[in-house]
Amino acid sequence: MSLRVLLICHAATAGTRHAVFGGDGPLLDGAARRLADLRPHLPKARAVLRSEAQCAAETAQALGLEAAVPDPAVADWDFGTWRGRPLADVEAEQPDAVLAWRTDPAGAPHGGECLQDVLGRVRGWLDGTEGEGTRTAVTHPAVIRAAVVCGLRVPDEAFWTIDVAPSSVTELRRRGTRWRVARINWEPALFRDPRPRAPRPVAPAEVPS
Repeated sequence: MSLRVLLICHAATAGTRHAVFGGDGPLLDGAARRLADLRPHLPKARAVLRSEAQCAAETAQALGLEAAVPDPAVADWDFGTWRGRPLADVEAEQPDAVLAWRTDPAGAPHGGECLQDVLGRVRGWLDGTEGEGTRTAVTHPAVIRAAVVCGLRVPDEAFWTIDVAPSSVTELRRRGTRWRVARINWEPALFRDPRPRAPRPVAPAEVPS
């Protein structure tokens, strides 16, 4: 039996909608509905972790994962002085700093974590996860993107090419010492048939008189 790690991205907040660094806060009203669709698909896990952020706590609660344990290993990227500020505002004031942050994996002009720090933290957590069965973590897009980079063993810069949707599930599996990425951005809505259904034939007894 292999080890499976399910990474659940927290549901949408006003901050994530407006590209705010560390977009924490209460979940948007419609987010609970998407989480209700996801909840029946989650397998029972041997351990459930979550970020300490409010959005992760509310997501875990909506999924019936109230027992999730806060763990700094799956905390959001520490954006230092940029935390809580919209990306557009920071770009307008500090364009060179934002460019350096995006292009230098060792750069942290905001005073928080650099990309290499986040990748190292997530890699250490994955490699330190032992045993078999399922482990679940309710976390943030940056952590999930870092986990995919670690699982695929691609260059650090690949982090910026990965999108992670709110309320989605990314799955990593390990058999032996090597991780593989089983799925990214899975959500129940992806498997609904968008085609309109043909009208159901009306039986004679159902025809109005």
